[in-house]
Amino acid sequence: MVSKEPNSTTASCGTTTSIVIRDHLQRSMKLGYHYLMTHFLFLCLVTLTAITLTQASQLNYEDFENLYLKLQCNLATVVAFSCLVVVGFTVYYMSRPRPVYLVDYACYRPPDRLQVKNQKFMDHSRLIPDFNESSLEFQRKILERSGLGEQTYLPEAMHQIPPIPSITAAREEAEQVMFGALDNLFSATGIKPKEIGILVVNCSLFNPTPSLSAMIVNKYKLRGNIKTFNLGGMGCSAGVIAMDLAKDMLQLHRNTYAVVVSTENITQNWYLGNKKSMLIPNCLFRVGGSAVLLSNWRSDKYRSKYRIIHVVRTHMGSSDVAFKCVYQEQDERGKPGVSLSKDLMKIAGNALKTNITTLGPLVLPIREQLLFFITLILRKIINPNIKPYIPDFKLAFDHFCIHAGGRAVIDELEKNLSLEPIHVEASRMTLHRFGNTSSSSIWYELAYSEAKGRVRKGDKVWQIAFGSGFKCNSAVWQALRNVKPSCNSPWLDCIDSYPVEMVY
Repeated sequence: MVSKEPNSTTASCGTTTSIVIRDHLQRSMKLGYHYLMTHFLFLCLVTLTAITLTQASQLNYEDFENLYLKLQCNLATVVAFSCLVVVGFTVYYMSRPRPVYLVDYACYRPPDRLQVKNQKFMDHSRLIPDFNESSLEFQRKILERSGLGEQTYLPEAMHQIPPIPSITAAREEAEQVMFGALDNLFSATGIKPKEIGILVVNCSLFNPTPSLSAMIVNKYKLRGNIKTFNLGGMGCSAGVIAMDLAKDMLQLHRNTYAVVVSTENITQNWYLGNKKSMLIPNCLFRVGGSAVLLSNWRSDKYRSKYRIIHVVRTHMGSSDVAFKCVYQEQDERGKPGVSLSKDLMKIAGNALKTNITTLGPLVLPIREQLLFFITLILRKIINPNIKPYIPDFKLAFDHFCIHAGGRAVIDELEKNLSLEPIHVEASRMTLHRFGNTSSSSIWYELAYSEAKGRVRKGDKVWQIAFGSGFKCNSAVWQALRNVKPSCNSPWLDCIDSYPVEMVY
């Protein structure tokens, strides 16, 4: 007799499926435990009230009379119980998370003189002696396939021949972007700078001394006890991280406003070398920035646009490959720049899967969660070749703001999440009109949906961003009313010409 070896592929697939099922169960149990602990006091009070009402409904008139006499005899017990109930409700009310509202936000729109057409971009590049013919041809191909249009913006220093990457020019770019967005925000909301209690600024590659947040404090003469934070080196997903930090701070400091400023600085980070992996950011990144006003004043609910529902952050930095897939370094000639790995999209896909595995149970309908879980069981028990079930996130969200990092990023998420062209329209059009504005791109995308009149009361918005490290972060918002575009929306004078047909 000839003994047969077990099928290693099937065994491996079964083991993998078991791990996935185990991880799903563990996450579900953790989420259930977190929910139970968060609402423990409330659940106890509801249970006690339900039991009391059930018992009371079974009493007749004579029982009520007897109960009244007993209560008179045990007045101290009744008073103590009543005090306990009042204290319980008070503790629950004071300890529960306060809602955080997005009053309004503003995106910076640079002056038209800073626009750069693709041909002008290439003409300027040819005048820079650092680039060889191979690098110039590579940049031309990237521009053609990038999804960027002819109206994106570069900073003043990049319009000079040769470019002037000085710290003075970089400060000027930062001031123009941040102050421009903040001026629009204060104008749209009527908030006075002195009312701001928390300020969070994120910019990955430019972190001068004094800091960018100090520049804002000095410009607008913010109050002396303001809580300021400056986030650097956290990539294009830093906007969601900054939002999460501001949200947490608003839980600690009551009845105040928080401002989140997100931008990236291009002036000092233009790569003047010939390493192709470091030339890609030159072709994709453009000038942009946003300023967001958050509030924990309950009265602001009626004038705010959105309420934040969830923030889910995923960090893949424990993997060396993921850690170095977006990496600032010097080439062999000592020229600094940011290198993008060829494994970037694969790593981004893995980060997305991890992120939505955590986000899914929080937002997906029970039906989608059950179908996903049942499919895992069937793959384990019956046939490992059964196609995995991809949850339909279109049932959970009405609007998708996918970081406009590049055409490949948008294509990958459209495919992985089974989205329709309408769902990625805001991302593609933002990339076309403004380019990759780093952490602020998700706000240009939301502004696009607002300008199109698509955001209605109760709609849920999913902002997804990727960043160096490697990170994938999600923020979920719910519209509090039918949202109209802000008076200083960057899309107001051009929204009617969009969407445009994309030709690659």
